[in-house]
Amino acid sequence: MAATNANKNYKVEISNRQILRIALPISFAILVPQINFITNNIFLGNLGEQSLATAGITGVYYLLFASIGNGINNGLQALIARRAGEDRIQDIGRLFMQGVYIALALSLLGILITYTVAPVILKATLKGEAIRQQAVRFLQIRIWGLPFLYIYQMRNALLVGTNQSKFLIYGTLAETVVNITLDYGLIYGHFGLPALGFDGAAVASIIAELAGVLVVFGVINAKGIGKQLQLYTHFRFDAKNSRLILVQSAPLIFQYAISIISWGFFYILVEHHGRRDLAISNTMRNIFGLFGAFTWAIASTTNAMVSNVIGQGKKERVNVLIRKIVRLSLCFSAIVALLLNLFPRAFLAIYGQDESFIEAAMPIVRMVSSALILMSFSTIWLNAVAGTGNTRVTLQIEAITIVFYCLYVYLVLERWKLSLLVGWMSEWVYWTSTFVFSYWYIRSGRWKDKVI
Repeated sequence: MAATNANKNYKVEISNRQILRIALPISFAILVPQINFITNNIFLGNLGEQSLATAGITGVYYLLFASIGNGINNGLQALIARRAGEDRIQDIGRLFMQGVYIALALSLLGILITYTVAPVILKATLKGEAIRQQAVRFLQIRIWGLPFLYIYQMRNALLVGTNQSKFLIYGTLAETVVNITLDYGLIYGHFGLPALGFDGAAVASIIAELAGVLVVFGVINAKGIGKQLQLYTHFRFDAKNSRLILVQSAPLIFQYAISIISWGFFYILVEHHGRRDLAISNTMRNIFGLFGAFTWAIASTTNAMVSNVIGQGKKERVNVLIRKIVRLSLCFSAIVALLLNLFPRAFLAIYGQDESFIEAAMPIVRMVSSALILMSFSTIWLNAVAGTGNTRVTLQIEAITIVFYCLYVYLVLERWKLSLLVGWMSEWVYWTSTFVFSYWYIRSGRWKDKVI
């Protein structure tokens, strides 16, 4: 076993090829669930504008809990990447198993909150009774997929942190095939399945997440990764490593949570403007999910590679690495923005809405495309901060930017009752602030003495 681990190199190189080798499989793993989400919305859009509007609320709610898992994932990923860079392979299995335990505990908490607190919050904040009832019923089904989602996210941390992101693809493909097939079957009642309508999307997603977990762990075992990293020899609870994961992940969990809560706040204010604006905003969220997949993937790559390079003792190379990643991200986002501006009608037409919907949404598509450019480099610098191990700083940056963001959307949408287009300009406020603070921190060099 020792010989196997000794011969396996988990260190990364600072090159465009290395960046893409890690980022492209992650991008695919992020892109496919976003395609699933858009497919859900296409199917649900055919049920009517109310279903498309409700999907915006339920999507943001579930995204809140997904972001909590993502916080654990990114904290654990940085720790695993650091151990890989330090050649401390024997510690990776210990970290992974404790991450799984923490994730499962949090998923059970999420289920409890959805059945007790969520109905009260939605009743107090949503004006549309039909949307509220539909959202509560859907979420109380959908939330049972959370344990599978969290375990699925932990394998992200493991594979990305050890420079083996290419294996992410298998579980993602399995989840996609199952989700799209069951969506079509359970929403409309095809393939001999019951026609569950809006709730069918929830049931399909749960089964798909379970399928993804089973396949990806089957691949991990088949490829010998479980043995190499000693994943199944550390079942006992380890207080030291659990505490380390929580210390690293807790600021990221709060960071992602307040980010999604603020987005939920935005959607609640949009709902006050009417069902049409809410439905349009849901399609804009799809744009961020679909076309932001590469940016988020390369941001995750930044986290892992920065931590790995620091673990190798090459702190002076961190800024070189970040600049390489930023250039790749900017190039891709510029292409996406160009396509969205050339063919906005083609994208909006897939939701099956009328011409007035498309005409109302087109200016917002153009505005959102510019926000994708800002996001493409801002999120790289923010994830570089996380990769240094200073997750408390990322939380502080997020908290400051969220204050600016929420103040803006409240004044624009609730106080001054301005248009949805002006409301979506809040993305400029958010990503510009994120970039300024993250760039300043990395360039200051204050992270160089941090040890994790």
